[in-house]
This record gives sequence, C-alpha cells and structure tokens, in this order.
Amino acid sequence: MPASQHPFQTLTPDFIMDAVENQGYRCDCRTLALNSYENRVYQVGIEGGQPLIAKFYRPGRWSENQIREEHQFCFELAKQELPVVAPWRNRVGESLFHHGNFSFALYPRQGGHAPEFDNLDNLLILGRMLGRIHGIGAVQPFLARPVLNSTNFGYESVKLIRDKFIPDEYRPSYTAVTDQLLQTIDARLAEAGPIRYIRVHGDCHSGNILWRDEAPHFVDFDDARMAPAVQDLWMMLSGDRARQSAQLEALLDGYSEFFDFNQAELRLIETLRTLRMLHYSAWLARRWSDPIFPGTFPWFNTVRYWGEHILELREQLAMLAEPPLELP
Repeated sequence: MPASQHPFQTLTPDFIMDAVENQGYRCDCRTLALNSYENRVYQVGIEGGQPLIAKFYRPGRWSENQIREEHQFCFELAKQELPVVAPWRNRVGESLFHHGNFSFALYPRQGGHAPEFDNLDNLLILGRMLGRIHGIGAVQPFLARPVLNSTNFGYESVKLIRDKFIPDEYRPSYTAVTDQLLQTIDARLAEAGPIRYIRVHGDCHSGNILWRDEAPHFVDFDDARMAPAVQDLWMMLSGDRARQSAQLEALLDGYSEFFDFNQAELRLIETLRTLRMLHYSAWLARRWSDPIFPGTFPWFNTVRYWGEHILELREQLAMLAEPPLELP
C-alpha cells in the first residue's frame, strides 16, 4: 500500500463482499456506504435474505479486547430484551472477524428515523430504556475500555490542538481559555463528590437512536466506556433552561422506574458538554489524514473556525459558572 494511501481506501466493494462471504453468506453484489467517519459501515445485499450491515473498525483505535467488551455489553442488553442492535454471531459464538488488515463485525439492518427529543412522551420512553440499560451497565465494569475523564477528553485534546493545529495568532487565546476551562472542569468534578462510573453507551445522540413502532432502538456502541450515567442523558436536552428542565424531568421520570439517578450528576452536564467540545476538535485533528475528513469537514482547521471555536469555549466557560440544571 503506498505510504500516502489511507488504510480505508483499500475497502473496495470486492474486499467488502469477500469479507462477508467468508462468514458463510452469499452477496448479491450490492454495497452501499453508510454515513460513518470513525469506522466504515456498509449495507451489503445478501442473496435470498435481508441485507446486512458490515462495520469495519478503524485500525489501531480499539484493541480486540476493547471491541469484544463492546459486543459483550450489547449481548447482555439484548439478552434482557432491550432494543439494542447487537452484532451477529456465528455458530461458535464469535462476533469479531478479520479480513486483510481489518477487524469487522456484521449487524442486522434496523430501520427507523431519528427520535424527536422535543417530544416529552418520547423522552419518557427513552428514559425508561436508559434506566434499564444502566441497570445492566452497573452490574460490572469495563476492564479494557477507557474511563471518560478530564485527562483523555480534556488535557490530551487541548495539548494536541495547542501543539500541532492552532494557528500561531490564536495560540495565546486558545491556551488562556482552555487553561481556565480545564481548571474549572477539575473543580466541578471534585465538587460533585463521589460519582459512580458505569458502562454507558457514551455517544447517545439522535443519530445513534432509531425510532420505529413508537420505540427506540439503540445502535453503535462504538464509544461505550465507563462514565457517569448522565453522559447518556444530557445530549437529549436542548432549548432554553426551562425547556431543558422539562425534558430532563420527562427523562428521569422514566429512568427512575428502573434505576436510581444520583442528582449530584446534574452538576456535571456542562462539564461533560465542555469535555465533548474539546474532544471533538481533537478528534477531527487526529483524523485529518483520513481523506474523508477534509472533504466532509472543510471548515475545520481554517482561521475562521479557530476564531469561532475560541468564542464558543469562552461562552462555555460562562456556562460552567451558571447554577446547575434543576428539575422543575
């Protein structure tokens, strides 16, 4: 493979179909690339059956043990009849396969559309499902997967941007605001007191929930990790403070039917939002050598982007100074 070629560029239709057929299926020569940037995901037509979803993991991101922990968590949830899309297993129970230099998994296709987070009835249902998911997630910890903390989402992200990406003219401003943010984040985490870290979905936004037949189906546990329970709740909140409080009440009404929520975690919502903002920029930076990223995110790493990003971080610093969200 040429030095300039990214590993994902070797994922040709023939390669994808060969990988699937090695697991005993017969492809009908139809492959469709689905929206996925961290990994590569394809819908693959199967002769005489429903299409499968083939997910090829980004080389070097997760170890085999970390991927297997993701799969095992899904199997535990599916065993309790929770609406998660778990990987397919072969006759000997294996769900992680290899073809060429790639690890991959196969999934049944799940239809649906993004849920309406502004619908309080939907949030009640989502809360119930997350309460059940977290009840199982709390039974035992991940051993190989990471913990969401200020080091890996915050300090490491800031160091990468500051040292290798931020334009010189913005480095002093970026350094000043991120130093303040990281100090405030650590203070907020300390103020929250003892927080229980459990296995969570980790990236519970609308794109990873498919709504069908008045029920949610949770997909893509690729970012599953140890984190406070509220990590799977705060991304469903939007609008002004009053609206977010109403949404939170609906979520927790359902959630508390199945799992106890520690309300001290409400103090962490803006902290976790800030960490996600820092991590997102660093994620784009880490993936910039992948050809799909410059084409999909052309605004990233421009002078305008960094100016606006610093402004957003300053606004977020002000948000961290506000009282935490409360139930109505």
